[in-house]
Amino acid sequence: MLILALETATDPGSIALWRDGKIIARTCPDRLSNSETLLPQAAETLRELGLNFGDVQGIAFGMGPGSFTGLRVSCGAAQGLAVARDLPLLGIGTLEAMALVSGGERVIVALDARMGEVYYGVYVQGKLQGEIGVYAPDAVPVPDSTGWVACGNGLSSYPVLLERLASVVDVWKPEIMPSAEAVVRLAAPRLEHGEAIDPADAAPLYVRNKVAQTVAERLAIGGKA
Repeated sequence: MLILALETATDPGSIALWRDGKIIARTCPDRLSNSETLLPQAAETLRELGLNFGDVQGIAFGMGPGSFTGLRVSCGAAQGLAVARDLPLLGIGTLEAMALVSGGERVIVALDARMGEVYYGVYVQGKLQGEIGVYAPDAVPVPDSTGWVACGNGLSSYPVLLERLASVVDVWKPEIMPSAEAVVRLAAPRLEHGEAIDPADAAPLYVRNKVAQTVAERLAIGGKA
């Protein structure tokens, strides 16, 4: 089965192709926006294999959390391809995919959410424990056991987060970021077993009640107008 995955929760975005268990992944050029580069990058990668969009048999996308604009890009592109070509579609949680890449059985994922906050999720054997939330780095819930792997750029963006988790984390992997390759690793087995959603129901996962700030609010936290 040929599956195309799209991930634009952060910049730059990425695409990945799953072809009967083999993965080819590419990062989008970072000189332009994801909306300009995502589908051209997918088309170019397909051409490298002598294929085109007509050969794709399933679509997956990273549904977030992440950049408000970025999530709409991958969701909209995946939705459009699925509808136009009558393909099965599946959304994959961005933090869930990051937890997979970490290789740990018990994983804390902290992705920089900007505005002095992190998107935060806790996973045991790939299953989300509780809910994904957005927290100040010094207020994230700390597991009551030790031996955790922690990943995501929230760790490098906020030193106070390292201090808060130091008593329970054994392995730190701040370099792990959202990727289409991780998305397709999770999505492919599910799509091959017939799991899919109606494209009309595809939607990004937003965990912030408010995704935009006024000029006054940005200036109040030291940002730019």
